[in-house]
Amino acid sequence: MALAVGRAPPGGRPREQRPDLRKMERVVLSMQDPDQGVKMRSQRLLITVIPHAVAGRDVAEWLVQKLCVSEEEALHLGALLARHGYIYPLRGPRSPALRPDETPYGFQTPYFWTSTVWPAAELDFAIYLAKKNIQKQGALIGYEKKQYDQLHKKLNYTWDLVVMQAREQLRAAKQRRKGDRLVIACQEQIYWLVNRPPPGVHNVLEQGPERGTCAASLVQMTQSSAFYKWEIDCTRRALGRTRVKSSTCLEAYLAFSSQRSAHDPILSGCLPSNPWITGSVDYWAMNAATVAAPTQLRVERWGFSFWELLGDPVGRVHFMDFLQKEFSAENLSFWEACEELRFGGQAQVPALVEAVYQQFLAPGAARWVNIDSRTMERTLEGLAQPHRYVLDDAQMHIYVLMKKDSYPRFLKSDVYKSLLVDAVIPSETRRRELWQCLVSAGRKARAVGAGVPRYLLSASCPTHRVFPFMRKPRHSSPSLALLPVSGESTAASRGDGEA
Repeated sequence: MALAVGRAPPGGRPREQRPDLRKMERVVLSMQDPDQGVKMRSQRLLITVIPHAVAGRDVAEWLVQKLCVSEEEALHLGALLARHGYIYPLRGPRSPALRPDETPYGFQTPYFWTSTVWPAAELDFAIYLAKKNIQKQGALIGYEKKQYDQLHKKLNYTWDLVVMQAREQLRAAKQRRKGDRLVIACQEQIYWLVNRPPPGVHNVLEQGPERGTCAASLVQMTQSSAFYKWEIDCTRRALGRTRVKSSTCLEAYLAFSSQRSAHDPILSGCLPSNPWITGSVDYWAMNAATVAAPTQLRVERWGFSFWELLGDPVGRVHFMDFLQKEFSAENLSFWEACEELRFGGQAQVPALVEAVYQQFLAPGAARWVNIDSRTMERTLEGLAQPHRYVLDDAQMHIYVLMKKDSYPRFLKSDVYKSLLVDAVIPSETRRRELWQCLVSAGRKARAVGAGVPRYLLSASCPTHRVFPFMRKPRHSSPSLALLPVSGESTAASRGDGEA
């Protein structure tokens, strides 16, 4: 094809679909209809036969009959089709216009239609001019010669590729029939007359600013009245709908943040003290995995979600005590056994699967759990080849059962309320001690007449027991890059001696 290179330039965009171009294309397709279109016949040009040609008079008459317009309007529409390159004269294609006589015309191939191609690239135009220059041995028209020289200078870095492509296209054209070569040459020439018009000729592809938005509204006007009634009803319902409420995701995020802000050690601080600053281990001792009395913040987190309760070993122990009073402790025991199976060793998987099945799922098991029939069928099918995830369906069923039934009753029970009352509330002992150290340090500094910052940095200040990072390292060696030169060190020592 003629446009073998540069079909989609990097960063380029396809042309906007204009409604006038689409209407002209529908007219052209109707013209080519074999039953109701324009009468086509073979046209002889000297000794070359051109198939599927139409006369200009036939095109004008068809437009008058099909579109019910006057002859003047039909000639105007035909001229528009010719100027946009949808039809072209087989004789003298340099002047794209419709003549109401026996002048033969051809239909442009859809490959070269204006609305279906990317904007014409300079590399393609350079190949076309180079091919034409080789055919005519340098005898180009004035404006074509000027454009050829400009492109040669602009694309000098890749001009060898341009010439090579032009010669290859000419070599491929020699293998076609003479009639096909003539048709393709006319199609290519009319394409470039539309996309690269000569100086002084109006460019039909130019459109004013924001014209595409107006065109979209014109296309929408072709809808039926029922469509506009439906659109009006939808608009009225939309106006009556409240728009104040934000998205559900945003509300959930705000609720999550506000609920856990008091439990964030960065936002609310650590109680009784930050172990990384004070060096005290009270925080780790109060929040250990197993403690006799949990802190109040820890017990409050159990009410945030069921997973917070199961993730805390202390909370799981208290939840187990509650389930034993409810005679459903086997559900939590089965869930714990499944967790041990999932994260246990691979060698113990078959034995653990058999033990869990015999204890919780087998008929007549000592601690039988209630699961539905479909889940039991899938679990029994997986037991034929046991693996660590074979009980996931049964575990999820029991998890959902405890989350929806046992967990809400646990939060409303006296057990959880008593845990909240008896929970430990650590006091800020280290902060008070720090304040007392700072006050005493200031008094000592005023008593001795020294500056407060210098005294606070001294080793005798009690704040160093609270802020160990303020201490200077005992053994510090200067960087090699900061060591003075031997001459500088000697001069410095002499200056110190004189001083």
